[in-house]
Amino acid sequence: MTRNLLITGALAVLLQVGGMVAGLTLSPPEQHMSDLVRIMFVHVPVAWAAMATFTVTLVAAIGWLSTRRWGWDHLLDASLEVGVVLGVLLSVQGSVWGYPTWGTWWTWDPRLTSVAVMVLSFLGILALRAFVDDPDKRASWSAAASILAWGSVPFTYFCVKVMNSLHQKQTPWGAMAPEMLRVLLLNTGTVTILTLWMLVARYRLARVELQRELDT
Repeated sequence: MTRNLLITGALAVLLQVGGMVAGLTLSPPEQHMSDLVRIMFVHVPVAWAAMATFTVTLVAAIGWLSTRRWGWDHLLDASLEVGVVLGVLLSVQGSVWGYPTWGTWWTWDPRLTSVAVMVLSFLGILALRAFVDDPDKRASWSAAASILAWGSVPFTYFCVKVMNSLHQKQTPWGAMAPEMLRVLLLNTGTVTILTLWMLVARYRLARVELQRELDT
């Protein structure tokens, strides 16, 4: 990892810490959830980042199957790993939020279940990549599987809108208090920057790994 990339990563982490501090100090408590609402300032941005990253996986999969250029497979590898990490973090945050709200760490609610299916689907593709030795087959099989798995992304987003769910519906950003909206936008930006940094770092590592594999 280059020095510039390390510096960029450190700055991204500092920005994220600043965003979390802002969520704890600059936003007022919510009328019904009081201070519990503050987890929203990391939970919502992580949800956005996870779904966006899995969508990058879809684009990379189509790119590989269309062009057979290794750069697309590197991006597929990177977005799979980063997306799964974000998805696991999203699930943990949901449990932390759910216990004081619903009285349980887990329930087979449509949103929670769909997130679990989404994360496990892409985790399974990572497992597939780990067990296939041939680089070309690994890239093609995981690309095809990623296109199928991406169907869980829009379902996860829209299920709250069309199904009965304990999970609250998405609040229109214009309906939020200005103080909350500013902090949410700040954290969405910082999580996005940190996600992009992780994608670039993992992309470069994937490129090095493939080169070593082809040289042996």
